[in-house]
Amino acid sequence: MISAFIDIIGAMFRVSTPLIFASSGELISERAGVLNLGIEGTMYVGAFVGIAVAATTGSLWIGLLAAIASGVAAGLLMSFLSVTLGVNQHVAGLGITLALIAVSNTVNRILFTEQDGQVRVDPWSPLFEDLGAPFDQYWLTYAALFLVIPAVWFVLNRTGIGLKIRAVGENPEAADAAGIRVSLVRYGAVTSGAALMAIGGAFITLAFIGSFTVDIIAGRGWVALALVIFSRWRVGGMLIGAFLFSFVYALQNRLRLIPEFADVPYEILLALPYVAVIIGLVISGRKMRYPGAYLKPYRRS
Repeated sequence: MISAFIDIIGAMFRVSTPLIFASSGELISERAGVLNLGIEGTMYVGAFVGIAVAATTGSLWIGLLAAIASGVAAGLLMSFLSVTLGVNQHVAGLGITLALIAVSNTVNRILFTEQDGQVRVDPWSPLFEDLGAPFDQYWLTYAALFLVIPAVWFVLNRTGIGLKIRAVGENPEAADAAGIRVSLVRYGAVTSGAALMAIGGAFITLAFIGSFTVDIIAGRGWVALALVIFSRWRVGGMLIGAFLFSFVYALQNRLRLIPEFADVPYEILLALPYVAVIIGLVISGRKMRYPGAYLKPYRRS
């Protein structure tokens, strides 16, 4: 029993890794007042570009850098549409997601036809495998837990840059009057956030799985988006939400191996972590206070 629980905890850390990267990026963007619904597509293109470049160059590190570059490009596109042109953020984000997924799938079929669209690489191996669960994690998992989470919290709450991001997200008119360049701050927040989202996608193909298949992100971007709202735009709450979803996800995988659950439909067990997220949203969503300039474009008069 204890061994099974430790294995579930180890799996929880691995499953939470792409969610932590993606939700951290979304958190930065939304604190600046921009809802980036391109998160699913950005993770998708990061997953594809990362493994495609890694397979071509033979270097996982170059693949990761390429994934980051694809995320930056997606973030710049989202920024241009929502900040510069003032396009509805829902429309812009969903359009970007649909476009990036379609482009990734098309290029995948063109470049890797001989492999039936199943591009593969030798992925990164977990660290500390000799120690076993829960310490046998990928380096990106350790980076997410001990670098990204503390860095995002520190930047948003203890630096001048974070103060500008929060000011722009709460009251862009007052921020502009104080000399803060609203558009520049939003561009930076959305773009840096999209880079983190792409790393989350690249983790799946370059470490977790080592291959790319259609629909590989499988809604993780939407889960990460829900976690930001669940957390009420706080880093700590976001991490708790990622662990909650990942724990239930790892638990349902474990339950499928138990004979007593053999007759339970696979779809019901698979739905459990998503039901947990919905319940969390319902509970946390009561009397929620959104950032003051949430979803509101800003035009300097």
